[in-house]
Amino acid sequence: MADEIMHQDIVPLCAEDIEVQLRKKFAFLSGGRGKDGCPVITFPEYSTFSEIPENDFQNVLTYLTNIPSSQDAGIGFILVIDRRQDKWSSVQASVLRIATSFPGNLQLVLVLRPTGFLHRTLFDIAFKFHRDDYKMKLPIIMLSSLAELNSYIDRTQLTEDLGGTLDYCHNRWLTHRTAIESFARMVKQTAQTLRSFGAELAETELPNDVESTSCLLTAHTENKVKMKEDLRIAVEQGHDILHSIKKPVLENPEYKMNPDQVENQVTVERLLAQLDETSTAFDDFWSKHQQKLEQCLQLRHFELDFKEVKSDLETVFERLTHFTEMGNSCSHVEHILKELTNLEDKSQDVLEKARMLISTGDQFIQNNHYAVDSIFPKCSELQQHCDMISAQTNKIRALLNHSFELHSRLEKSMRWCDEGIYLLASQLVDKCQTQDGAESALQEIEKFLDTGGENKLKELNNLYKEYEAILSEELMEHIQKVFQKQESMEEMFKKRQVSLKKLAAKQTRPVQPVAPRPEVSLKSPCPSPGLQRDSEDPSSPDNHMIQRTNFRRAKSEMNEIHQTRGGSMMDDEENLAVLRKHVINELLETERAYVEELLCVLEGYAAEMDNPLMAHLISPGLQNKKDVLFGNMEEIYHFHNRIFLRELENYIEYPELVGRCFLERMEDFQIYEKYCQNKPRSESLWRHFSDSVFFQECQRKLDHKLSLDSYLLKPVQRITKYQLLLKEMLKYSKNCEGAEDLQEALTSILGILKAVNDSMHQIAITGYDGNMNELGKLLMQGSFNVWTDHKKGHSKVKDLARFKPMQRHLFLHEKAILFCKKREENGEGYEKAPSYSYKHSLNMTSVGITENVKGDAKKFEIWYNAREEVYIIQAPTPEVKATWVNAIRKVLTSQLQACRQASQHRILEHTHSLPLPASFNTSPSRNDGRNIRKQEERNSDFVSPDGCVTSVTSKYPEKGKGWSKASQSVDASEENDGWSSAEDPFNSSDAEEEGKGEKKLIPGKYTAVANYDKGDSEDLVLKSGDLVQLIHEGEDGLWYIKNLSTSREGWVPVNSLLALLGNSKSALSLNSSESVAGSSTLSSSSSYSESCTVSSTSVSDVKG
Repeated sequence: MADEIMHQDIVPLCAEDIEVQLRKKFAFLSGGRGKDGCPVITFPEYSTFSEIPENDFQNVLTYLTNIPSSQDAGIGFILVIDRRQDKWSSVQASVLRIATSFPGNLQLVLVLRPTGFLHRTLFDIAFKFHRDDYKMKLPIIMLSSLAELNSYIDRTQLTEDLGGTLDYCHNRWLTHRTAIESFARMVKQTAQTLRSFGAELAETELPNDVESTSCLLTAHTENKVKMKEDLRIAVEQGHDILHSIKKPVLENPEYKMNPDQVENQVTVERLLAQLDETSTAFDDFWSKHQQKLEQCLQLRHFELDFKEVKSDLETVFERLTHFTEMGNSCSHVEHILKELTNLEDKSQDVLEKARMLISTGDQFIQNNHYAVDSIFPKCSELQQHCDMISAQTNKIRALLNHSFELHSRLEKSMRWCDEGIYLLASQLVDKCQTQDGAESALQEIEKFLDTGGENKLKELNNLYKEYEAILSEELMEHIQKVFQKQESMEEMFKKRQVSLKKLAAKQTRPVQPVAPRPEVSLKSPCPSPGLQRDSEDPSSPDNHMIQRTNFRRAKSEMNEIHQTRGGSMMDDEENLAVLRKHVINELLETERAYVEELLCVLEGYAAEMDNPLMAHLISPGLQNKKDVLFGNMEEIYHFHNRIFLRELENYIEYPELVGRCFLERMEDFQIYEKYCQNKPRSESLWRHFSDSVFFQECQRKLDHKLSLDSYLLKPVQRITKYQLLLKEMLKYSKNCEGAEDLQEALTSILGILKAVNDSMHQIAITGYDGNMNELGKLLMQGSFNVWTDHKKGHSKVKDLARFKPMQRHLFLHEKAILFCKKREENGEGYEKAPSYSYKHSLNMTSVGITENVKGDAKKFEIWYNAREEVYIIQAPTPEVKATWVNAIRKVLTSQLQACRQASQHRILEHTHSLPLPASFNTSPSRNDGRNIRKQEERNSDFVSPDGCVTSVTSKYPEKGKGWSKASQSVDASEENDGWSSAEDPFNSSDAEEEGKGEKKLIPGKYTAVANYDKGDSEDLVLKSGDLVQLIHEGEDGLWYIKNLSTSREGWVPVNSLLALLGNSKSALSLNSSESVAGSSTLSSSSSYSESCTVSSTSVSDVKG
């Protein structure tokens, strides 16, 4: 039905198009019907009928004949021509016009002839004679009255002007026709629009991305809403027309509509039904199309989420693949398990997203999504990834648990072995000498061995087979070492049991005490095998202290029994090896714990400061302060984790050689100086923000009982711990191969600690305008009482110099001495450290010292520019004084040596090239380095007989050179702080009372007083009176010399050289006339370069 209505032909002419002609009402379709149901067209009286244009007349007749249904129109029309008031001529013309122009079938033509007698008579006569002229198929019936008309058409089908009762209003009819036709066009247009829109939607290709799909869905939805709005307007208009048609019936229920009205009502109702069907069909189509677009959008979102989740899952799995290490100790395995747990916790969000996405995909499939073939494989792939991650996690955890079990057994065996060794070392000697004591010791051993069933390792092959999944070459080697240690320990127990059983046998005579024999030097260590992996808490020093105390006591007792019983009970070296093993184990375990603590701080605190999820917890004052708070802790961690710990583990079997490890990495320990220098800033920052929510949250996550500041102290505590462990190791390794390395390592570590301590004081200096880096390395620092006595200056100031001393803190650098005043200690923690106000400094190139001052063994002199400025320094103790004097002496001697060597090189350039001795090698070996240091120590012992040492300087120093502040006097305000009387020590020196030291040779020119000839013509030959140049002292007591008389060179033993030279003096050892009375010191210069120049000149003068 809908298709029939949609394709029904609408009249070619619309009422709206010929509305003007229709309103003339020269013909109308009243809606009446004849007896056979033929439509009735009425031609009322119309005076200007003949004047109607033919086109208009034809259009009106065509329009009217097309209004009735095709069925009614097929029966034929009844024409009622009302010409009662017309003339015959007009009637004739009208009938002929109608007959010739009528487009439809005619059933009957009823003509109401004129009512006048004359006109009626003329009409009848004319009609009879001209009937054939009308050319009508049917006869025309001439009616004289309305009554005759009623005999053909019922009165109910005639309008009132024709004597009928049919209700007809031409304007109303015209309005209805116009509205119905407009509504029909709207229905047709709406149907066509919906059809076109549906075709457009059906042909639309679905986009491949979320944004385009969303835009397309929005655009189509907007068009659909617009279409539905047009449809609603059309339906509303149709209902209005239908209501207008039904209005008479609604107003008067007895009202009977004529067939045309009924036809109009049916037409409107059919159009409304068509709209309804069209709307329903469109809604069904739109529902499917909208569902497809929404499913497309869902699919695009699903695909986007799938890519993201898949990438995250692959990242998690990739991180899991990095868990290849099974750990090298229980603590290490626990750390890896913790990392695995953290990764698993972090991956839960990803896995949950994957599970939700899989659930969403399953829901799409259940809802008959059009892209099931695309969704299902993706859900399967996600599920596969989740299963792989879960399986891999479980596999890694199982392997790590297996590894933890193995390491627990290994460490349990190691502890058992250590306890056994400790038992052997701690058995009291005096008790073992008696029968009861020996039996008691045997019972202790047997009781201990009974615990081996649950502690020691069994068959190695079974162990390898049980833990085959986690075994690596390194781990197998470790197991073998533990097993070897276990066997060694059991062998020691067997030997001990044999010895004790002999002692437990009934003794036939009492044991007589004998005098102890001298200790035998043993140099072949026998360390116990195995890699110590003790799981005891390294932070518990009490246990180590008790063990070390017991070891020392056991060692003493074992020495006694070894001396008294000829070593039948224990061997000294065996027990020393046990003690060394204990120290190396403690070193390694504490090192591992230290590395783990650093890593924990870096990951749990430092890394979290860069975590965006934690940014809201960080106070503004903490922003970008990570470097201040943690200093170079990361650098320290990488050094210990990647380098030092691994190298230490190489010495587990040779603990007495561990000093080499420290010496090889001594330069790397300089990083601690940087950390300690930053510590005050870190401490201050922590104190201001210790209550921060960020730190509390980090501490909660790490489950730490101590706050961050305790862990920031770990590097400081660790660097001080090394020297204690090295002292312990050295004590038990005095007769071992590595004793010298241990002593050197201990000295170097103590030097680093001193440098760190000195640097902490140095950074507290204020008021120094220059660059302290130019002063050279800081060698010493300390507080002293200082008196001054200067040649130049006001006499009152000179007098005041003998009163109360000034308190000064001295900083000795390689190139200068700084005098500072110590200030009050303020603040808390590291900020409580003192500060130092800079006063003045002395250039070391112009400094001299007098080691002893009469009246006080704690005093010494520092004088400047040939005693223009003299400072008496009083140290706290004689030991401190000696340390400082030696340090200053070394600085001055090194300057002297440097100047002499430069002079010698210039001399050699004028002669010929000489092979450089080994000590000048730019990359010396360790032994070479030691020889050089020994040579420097020998050279540093060269001091004038009066105990005065100076730098090599010019005889007449120039003023104004050196540091700009070098010669500033102490300000008068401090000199007038209050003084007490004191003796004048400056013009009296105990140098005259000092004896002359041992004669030493120095490079220079000498005169031979005896002959020297080894008998080989190619060797060096000396004759009495020859001028000899001493060039360089080598190793093994040899000097490389040159006979300037013969230009021959060679090596001569020092003893022979002393006999050859006798009391001859070198030109370089001549005393200056400006030296202090009784002193034999070298003159001083204001600059290092001038020193070298003067020395060179002195040699050339002698040559001349």
